Amino acid sequence: MSLRVTFLGTSGAIPTVARNPCSIFVAREGDSLLFDAGEGTQRQLMRYGTGFDISELFVTHVHGDHVLGIPGLLQTMDFNDRERKLRIHVPRGTRRQVRELAFSLDAHISFPVEIADVDDGDVVSRGDEYEVRAFRTDHDTRSVGYALVEDERKGRFDRERAEELGVPVGPKFSQLHEGEPVELDDGTVVRPEQVVGEPRPGRSLVYTGDTRPTARTVEIADEPDLLIHDATFADDRAERAADTAHSTARQAAEIANRASAKRLALVHLSSRYAGDPAAHLAEARETFSGDADDVSLPDDGTEIEIPYPDA
Repeated sequence: MSLRVTFLGTSGAIPTVARNPCSIFVAREGDSLLFDAGEGTQRQLMRYGTGFDISELFVTHVHGDHVLGIPGLLQTMDFNDRERKLRIHVPRGTRRQVRELAFSLDAHISFPVEIADVDDGDVVSRGDEYEVRAFRTDHDTRSVGYALVEDERKGRFDRERAEELGVPVGPKFSQLHEGEPVELDDGTVVRPEQVVGEPRPGRSLVYTGDTRPTARTVEIADEPDLLIHDATFADDRAERAADTAHSTARQAAEIANRASAKRLALVHLSSRYAGDPAAHLAEARETFSGDADDVSLPDDGTEIEIPYPDA
């Protein structure tokens, strides 16, 4: 089952020639989720071939570089004759602002749009064997991050062992794998734990949006396969990062270490580094406790496929 992240916009507050404002597209086996929608997001969706069949939009905070793409996105969806409902999740207390923005150009969008407040710890969406949770972040406005966490998967079915125990090939295999004991013709009962291994972990990804480094990110992340973290500044402007409620690339790597993240992606790069973002990558890789190649500074259009931990 595929879990793929496409970085539609990786710039900070000011777009550059190469980087659009913030937006991240996540595709999971037929579900299309969008995290933030900076200006021009609808064009990025076309440019990178993700399509517009988005079921839910998760907004981290109501700053322009994260939400100004919403009116255009809705209008494009309307022009494409969309009929299904779009759910927009926003930090508690910002619902009215987002509604006014969303319908600032056209109050007669032809499909349903539901805007819901979310708060720290809320399970804001439940999909097929996964959920999306909101968590508190530390920015200079009401803000949240989001964690997509898959359910545990069934353990591996040991067909060879099942046959040794006399289980006939067929429906009884499925019953055992579903956790049900089966009775054989001679009255012997075979239990699932005899032929099914321990549950296997699903995958997870965490997106912080704009934030200072926080312990809450570490708590919610819990060994994510991919941590997408604010890295607006390099070390040369660490004080500026603190003053503006952002993180440096090194701080993002420190959070990744504390969360035992397998991979780290640095986003929200300040336009002042547009010509040379090398320091971000070097400082984060120097700090990250894992393989340096597992730290990336994605360009717009970069895709990251997240495999199962036991793949």
